[in-house]
Amino acid sequence: MLAENLTTALLEVLERPDLRTIAGSLDIILDHRLSTPFVVEKGKIRLGSLVLVRPDCAATILRHAIELCRLRQDAPQVDAAMTSFAAARLAALFHALDAEPASIPVELQWLDKLRSDTPPDADTIQTLWSTALSQLIPAASATIDSHIIAASLQPIWNDLAPTEYLMAEGGDARLLINPQTGLNRYGCSHRPRPWAVTFSSSTASSLSERGFGGAEKARQALVSSLLNGADRIIAQRNLVEKTRHAIAQIYSLPSSENVLLAASGTDCELAVLAIASIKAQGRPISNILVAPEETGSGVPLAAAGCHFASDAAGAKTVRKGELIAGFPKDTRLLGVAIRDASGAPRSLDEIDADCQALARIEVAQGRHVILHQLDMSKTGLVGPSPELLESLSAELGEHLDIVVDACQARLEPLRIQRMVARGDMVMVTGSKFFTGPPFCGAVLLPDAMVSLLHHSPLPVGLQEYGYQCEWPKTVTPECLRVDVNIGLTLRWNGSLAEMDALLSLPPARIREVLVHFERSCAQALDAHDDLTRLEPPALHRKELDGRAPWDDVPTIFSFLVRDPQQNGAPLELEDARRLHRWLNADLSPWLPHEPLAALLCHLGQPVPVPHPDVPGTGLAGALRLCAGARLVSGEPSHAGLGDKRRLEREIDDARRILAKISLILRAWPQLYAADPEPRYAPLSR
Repeated sequence: MLAENLTTALLEVLERPDLRTIAGSLDIILDHRLSTPFVVEKGKIRLGSLVLVRPDCAATILRHAIELCRLRQDAPQVDAAMTSFAAARLAALFHALDAEPASIPVELQWLDKLRSDTPPDADTIQTLWSTALSQLIPAASATIDSHIIAASLQPIWNDLAPTEYLMAEGGDARLLINPQTGLNRYGCSHRPRPWAVTFSSSTASSLSERGFGGAEKARQALVSSLLNGADRIIAQRNLVEKTRHAIAQIYSLPSSENVLLAASGTDCELAVLAIASIKAQGRPISNILVAPEETGSGVPLAAAGCHFASDAAGAKTVRKGELIAGFPKDTRLLGVAIRDASGAPRSLDEIDADCQALARIEVAQGRHVILHQLDMSKTGLVGPSPELLESLSAELGEHLDIVVDACQARLEPLRIQRMVARGDMVMVTGSKFFTGPPFCGAVLLPDAMVSLLHHSPLPVGLQEYGYQCEWPKTVTPECLRVDVNIGLTLRWNGSLAEMDALLSLPPARIREVLVHFERSCAQALDAHDDLTRLEPPALHRKELDGRAPWDDVPTIFSFLVRDPQQNGAPLELEDARRLHRWLNADLSPWLPHEPLAALLCHLGQPVPVPHPDVPGTGLAGALRLCAGARLVSGEPSHAGLGDKRRLEREIDDARRILAKISLILRAWPQLYAADPEPRYAPLSR
């Protein structure tokens, strides 16, 4: 963006990471003489004096101008009034997300009329065009056919929304943004948040400018297609197909038919159970999960074919814990612990022995077994071993399905491709290691499973979770929804931008950065008196094509925190959750003279770990400092830093998080009473 004669307040708006990403290289200038909020002409934007008079509305005005300018460029043959109402609708929703001024200036009074889920009627369109919107495109005709515009807007109205608005849809309540904090339940935003220090990829991350740009590019392409007259469902399905194809390419799979999209890793469990039930041919299912306590909280319910939350990706409300229609009633859920009673990791031999014994017993009882390999858990643990999977597959044959839970996505794509090629189903996400937005999952299917779906019916209850265009072809498409989860598709496009950036680098470079970060984090944690590092077992992985892989380097660093009120004991789980929230909050109102107080820090959510010194529940809360793809590939906000300097800054940021932990422990009683909330941005912004 080019900007001249700007006030400080307006300059801050122009430099917002979300608006800067969307604007790109657009030519934007300020014209004090302009009485309208802005005008778009000849591919340029002129902002009027209203952005100076009402800086609280400047972001809405700029977002509206950018959208209108983009649409005029991308769909020049589309009627100007049609593109104008499309841009105005987006601006109205953006304004509702972004700010709630005490009063809306008269020039923007139309915003409220376009926020409704129902598009305006022809009379309203005519009035808004003649009184407000026509002035923004000087070259546009004053005469419009408002009835045609109303009819054209009707089918696409809900698609005319900001990227960050759409990405909050098609999941469950955990995706929704709290308007008071600007964050969702994960402590993340669907907008870039470069001022926050983020090492939270074991749970979820806010988008980077790159990820936000990837999702925004996909949304722009969809809207342009719709305005050019494409059928809505066909245009959306084309975008889904393009997304599945891109994921297939990342993992070198034969086609998009080998990619099944799901809203989350937990949704992936439902898909896996549905497919295995087909293969079982009437035999009851035994589903063996490794460390269910270190996977997603809803995984055990999903693995039994039950609703795992009160809302589903394809339905408004469901009954949590109730069996989903069409899933087998007699699924047996079996768990294998990955830690012992003291919280220490069990050996791989012990995990292998348990899995082998359970699988043999269940098959001997005439049951079909789904055996999960967890690679890896929330704290970086893995099991059972690849060697056990190979021997059990040979021994139990068609009575066994192997499912690799790689939802942390801390495996090289080539290794995952080989898992799929040998017949395993592999669950992945774009939202963990790859740091895309939360709630984008996929099951990568071997050809045999794809063929099975082509000829076999699905459980009817999948319609509450799955969509036809996200699955391989099936003989019962009516068991899946005919519409499109556009929120999931946009989230995956944000993730794909991050995946492409990382995987464009040589594997040796990725490994080099991860090794350096691992050593630095171990040193920092070990040197910290308030922290106890939980050492994970070594990752023994085979070489890939004769080279050292990067996925044998630990990237999740779990640690316990000293309880400031219990001498010698670690923080119990609920207090660890408090600490996690306060790290992501601006504490300067309570600690005004501490430079670190305003720093927003996001770590992986605390994981329950048994500990003998914790009274009551006996569960300590292990926080997690995690390396993600952006650590290696960098972020657009790092532009200008060399690789070495950028990595050292990342390591310094990790140390600053540890220092803020100590600050919080020193002020524990004061902060406990106040219980500060996390924030999208520090109070100073």
